[in-house]
Amino acid sequence: MSTVAAAALGDRSPRPPSPPGLPARPEPPDRPASPDVRPARLGDVAALYALSRTFVRSGALRARTAPHYLSRVGDFLVVEGAARSRARGCLALRDEGPATAVLYNFCVSPCSQGQGVGSQLLSAAFARARRRSVRVIFTATTGSAALFLRHGFVPVPATEAPARWAAALDPARGSQVLRLTL
Repeated sequence: MSTVAAAALGDRSPRPPSPPGLPARPEPPDRPASPDVRPARLGDVAALYALSRTFVRSGALRARTAPHYLSRVGDFLVVEGAARSRARGCLALRDEGPATAVLYNFCVSPCSQGQGVGSQLLSAAFARARRRSVRVIFTATTGSAALFLRHGFVPVPATEAPARWAAALDPARGSQVLRLTL
């Protein structure tokens, strides 16, 4: 097997020693494989809808119809399971005006929580936003907001958010509006 092929397959064979007089080569950190984050495709619509239903039932997400996911599939990023059989998490990023976007429908399957899936999705959304020249991202959550705060979001009054988006927030849900400046 070639060195390139072995590296591509994650070969962990011992590294050759450093030449005399040079410091030892550091071993690469042993990190678990990160989940694949990719743009959603039309074939993901049923999985996006199904994943979101759990969070709708708990009150954490606003209910959206399957046609919504179909019409807005381009907004979504998805993390697949190892067997690529189902979505482990998703979020949507929608442009809301000059250099402004909103992040919505952020959910990670209960069995994948605490494994970095949410952070991977946020990082991918931030990269997507930067490519689109977005400078400010807003989101709303009914939860603790801890993950968002760790990633640099700050609480703001809804009046600072895009008016059309903020007007669609249901006050009865008690959502906290957050902003991230990229």
